[in-house]
Amino acid sequence: MGFTPEELQAARGRLVPDVAAPGLRVLFCGINPGLMSAAAGHHFARPGNRFWPVLHASGFTPRVLRPAEQEEMLAYGIGITNVVERASARADELTAEEFREGGRQLAEKVRRLRPEWLAVAGVTAYRVAFDDKHARVGPQDRTIGGTRIWVLPNPSGLNAHWSPAALAEEYGRLRAAAFAEEAEEGDTRDV
Repeated sequence: MGFTPEELQAARGRLVPDVAAPGLRVLFCGINPGLMSAAAGHHFARPGNRFWPVLHASGFTPRVLRPAEQEEMLAYGIGITNVVERASARADELTAEEFREGGRQLAEKVRRLRPEWLAVAGVTAYRVAFDDKHARVGPQDRTIGGTRIWVLPNPSGLNAHWSPAALAEEYGRLRAAAFAEEAEEGDTRDV
Protein backbone atom coordinates (compact mmCIF):
# COMPACT_ATOMS: atom_id res chain seq x y z
CA MET A 1 0.00 0.00 0.00
CA GLY A 2 2.08 2.86 -1.27
CA PHE A 3 0.94 6.46 -1.19
CA THR A 4 2.75 9.47 -2.54
CA PRO A 5 3.58 12.29 -0.13
CA GLU A 6 0.89 14.34 -1.88
CA GLU A 7 -1.73 11.62 -1.33
CA LEU A 8 -0.80 11.39 2.34
CA GLN A 9 -1.04 15.16 2.82
CA ALA A 10 -4.40 15.16 1.04
CA ALA A 11 -5.62 12.68 3.68
CA ARG A 12 -4.96 15.17 6.51
CA GLY A 13 -8.21 15.81 8.33
CA ARG A 14 -10.08 12.93 6.66
CA LEU A 15 -12.26 10.63 8.70
CA VAL A 16 -12.01 6.85 8.83
CA PRO A 17 -15.46 5.28 9.32
CA ASP A 18 -16.16 3.31 12.48
CA VAL A 19 -16.54 -0.44 12.34
CA ALA A 20 -19.21 -0.77 14.99
CA ALA A 21 -22.60 -2.23 15.80
CA PRO A 22 -24.79 -2.32 18.90
CA GLY A 23 -23.94 -4.86 21.59
CA LEU A 24 -20.34 -5.76 20.70
CA ARG A 25 -18.18 -7.55 23.25
CA VAL A 26 -15.33 -5.07 22.73
CA LEU A 27 -15.22 -1.71 20.95
CA PHE A 28 -11.54 -0.92 20.38
CA CYS A 29 -10.66 2.74 20.24
CA GLY A 30 -7.54 4.18 18.64
CA ILE A 31 -6.21 7.67 19.34
CA ASN A 32 -6.90 9.07 15.85
CA PRO A 33 -6.25 7.94 12.29
CA GLY A 34 -2.79 8.46 10.90
CA LEU A 35 -2.40 9.82 7.39
CA MET A 36 -1.84 6.38 5.89
CA SER A 37 -4.99 5.06 7.57
CA ALA A 38 -6.97 8.04 6.30
CA ALA A 39 -5.59 7.63 2.77
CA ALA A 40 -6.44 3.91 2.82
CA GLY A 41 -9.79 4.42 4.54
CA HIS A 42 -8.97 1.69 7.08
CA HIS A 43 -7.97 1.67 10.74
CA PHE A 44 -4.35 0.91 11.71
CA ALA A 45 -3.27 0.75 8.05
CA ARG A 46 0.38 1.74 8.57
CA PRO A 47 2.50 -1.38 7.96
CA GLY A 48 4.55 -0.92 11.17
CA ASN A 49 1.47 -0.80 13.38
CA ARG A 50 1.08 -3.96 15.45
CA PHE A 51 -2.69 -3.78 16.05
CA TRP A 52 -3.78 -6.48 13.58
CA PRO A 53 -1.05 -9.02 14.49
CA VAL A 54 -1.66 -8.41 18.21
CA LEU A 55 -5.42 -8.81 17.76
CA HIS A 56 -4.74 -12.25 16.32
CA ALA A 57 -1.97 -13.23 18.77
CA SER A 58 -4.26 -12.39 21.70
CA GLY A 59 -7.08 -14.59 20.36
CA PHE A 60 -9.57 -11.98 19.16
CA THR A 61 -9.35 -13.13 15.52
CA PRO A 62 -8.56 -16.57 14.05
CA ARG A 63 -5.97 -15.08 11.68
CA VAL A 64 -4.20 -11.76 11.11
CA LEU A 65 -6.70 -9.53 9.35
CA ARG A 66 -5.53 -6.96 6.84
CA PRO A 67 -6.76 -3.41 7.42
CA ALA A 68 -8.99 -3.74 4.32
CA GLU A 69 -10.72 -6.66 6.07
CA GLN A 70 -11.65 -4.58 9.13
CA GLU A 71 -15.39 -5.20 8.66
CA GLU A 72 -14.77 -8.87 9.54
CA MET A 73 -14.20 -7.74 13.13
CA LEU A 74 -17.97 -7.55 13.59
CA ALA A 75 -18.28 -11.31 13.06
CA TYR A 76 -16.02 -11.79 16.09
CA GLY A 77 -18.03 -9.45 18.32
CA ILE A 78 -15.51 -6.62 18.13
CA GLY A 79 -15.33 -3.22 16.44
CA ILE A 80 -13.19 -0.12 16.21
CA THR A 81 -13.46 3.66 16.48
CA ASN A 82 -11.18 6.57 17.50
CA VAL A 83 -11.03 9.12 20.31
CA VAL A 84 -10.41 11.93 17.81
CA GLU A 85 -11.85 11.43 14.35
CA ARG A 86 -9.62 13.66 12.24
CA ALA A 87 -6.46 12.29 10.70
CA SER A 88 -3.04 13.72 11.45
CA ALA A 89 0.57 12.72 10.86
CA ARG A 90 1.18 12.38 14.62
CA ALA A 91 -1.00 12.27 17.72
CA ASP A 92 0.95 15.20 19.19
CA GLU A 93 -0.67 17.41 16.52
CA LEU A 94 -3.97 17.05 18.40
CA THR A 95 -4.96 19.56 21.07
CA ALA A 96 -6.14 18.76 24.59
CA GLU A 97 -9.51 20.26 23.64
CA GLU A 98 -9.78 17.85 20.68
CA PHE A 99 -9.12 14.96 23.07
CA ARG A 100 -11.70 16.20 25.58
CA GLU A 101 -14.32 16.76 22.87
CA GLY A 102 -13.44 13.37 21.40
CA GLY A 103 -13.95 11.82 24.84
CA ARG A 104 -17.40 13.42 25.09
CA GLN A 105 -18.37 12.17 21.63
CA LEU A 106 -16.94 8.73 22.36
CA ALA A 107 -18.97 8.50 25.59
CA GLU A 108 -22.14 9.34 23.62
CA LYS A 109 -21.27 6.68 21.02
CA VAL A 110 -20.66 4.09 23.76
CA ARG A 111 -23.99 4.90 25.44
CA ARG A 112 -25.72 4.45 22.08
CA LEU A 113 -23.93 1.24 21.00
CA ARG A 114 -23.62 -0.34 24.47
CA PRO A 115 -20.57 -2.58 23.98
CA GLU A 116 -19.60 -4.68 26.98
CA TRP A 117 -16.09 -3.20 26.96
CA LEU A 118 -14.53 -0.03 25.56
CA ALA A 119 -10.82 -0.69 24.97
CA VAL A 120 -8.85 2.54 24.51
CA ALA A 121 -5.45 1.89 22.89
CA GLY A 122 -3.30 4.60 24.44
CA VAL A 123 -3.11 5.49 28.12
CA THR A 124 -2.16 9.14 27.56
CA ALA A 125 -5.05 9.68 25.14
CA TYR A 126 -7.43 8.10 27.66
CA ARG A 127 -6.10 10.26 30.51
CA VAL A 128 -6.70 13.48 28.57
CA ALA A 129 -9.99 12.49 26.89
CA PHE A 130 -11.57 11.32 30.15
CA ASP A 131 -9.75 13.62 32.59
CA ASP A 132 -8.29 10.69 34.51
CA LYS A 133 -4.68 11.60 35.30
CA HIS A 134 -4.03 8.41 37.25
CA ALA A 135 -5.30 5.86 34.72
CA ARG A 136 -3.02 2.92 34.03
CA VAL A 137 -3.05 0.12 31.50
CA GLY A 138 -5.72 -2.42 32.43
CA PRO A 139 -9.35 -2.37 33.56
CA GLN A 140 -10.61 0.94 34.94
CA ASP A 141 -12.96 1.54 37.87
CA ARG A 142 -15.31 3.80 35.90
CA THR A 143 -17.94 2.79 33.37
CA ILE A 144 -19.84 4.60 30.64
CA GLY A 145 -23.53 3.73 30.78
CA GLY A 146 -22.71 0.23 32.03
CA THR A 147 -19.86 -0.34 29.56
CA ARG A 148 -16.64 -1.31 31.29
CA ILE A 149 -13.38 0.34 30.22
CA TRP A 150 -9.98 -1.23 29.62
CA VAL A 151 -6.97 0.92 28.73
CA LEU A 152 -4.55 -0.85 26.42
CA PRO A 153 -1.02 0.07 25.40
CA ASN A 154 -0.79 1.82 22.05
CA PRO A 155 0.11 -0.80 19.40
CA SER A 156 2.10 1.70 17.31
CA GLY A 157 5.54 0.51 16.30
CA LEU A 158 6.81 3.75 17.88
CA ASN A 159 5.74 2.45 21.31
CA ALA A 160 8.99 0.61 22.07
CA HIS A 161 8.05 0.14 25.74
CA TRP A 162 5.74 -2.72 24.74
CA SER A 163 7.05 -5.71 22.78
CA PRO A 164 4.65 -7.61 20.51
CA ALA A 165 4.53 -10.43 23.09
CA ALA A 166 3.72 -8.02 25.93
CA LEU A 167 1.05 -6.32 23.82
CA ALA A 168 -0.51 -9.70 22.99
CA GLU A 169 -0.49 -10.64 26.68
CA GLU A 170 -2.30 -7.43 27.72
CA TYR A 171 -4.80 -7.65 24.86
CA GLY A 172 -5.26 -11.31 25.83
CA ARG A 173 -6.17 -10.29 29.38
CA LEU A 174 -8.94 -8.13 27.92
CA ARG A 175 -10.09 -10.96 25.68
CA ALA A 176 -10.27 -13.34 28.65
CA ALA A 177 -12.39 -10.83 30.57
CA ALA A 178 -14.64 -9.99 27.61
CA PHE A 179 -15.27 -13.59 26.59
CA ALA A 180 -15.17 -15.21 30.06
CA GLU A 181 -18.88 -16.06 30.01
CA GLU A 182 -18.53 -17.70 26.60
CA ALA A 183 -15.54 -19.73 27.85
CA GLU A 184 -17.50 -20.88 30.90
CA GLU A 185 -20.42 -21.92 28.69
CA GLY A 186 -17.97 -23.75 26.44
CA ASP A 187 -16.47 -25.55 29.44
CA THR A 188 -19.93 -26.66 30.57
CA ARG A 189 -20.78 -28.12 27.16
CA ASP A 190 -17.49 -30.03 27.06
CA VAL A 191 -18.24 -31.88 30.32
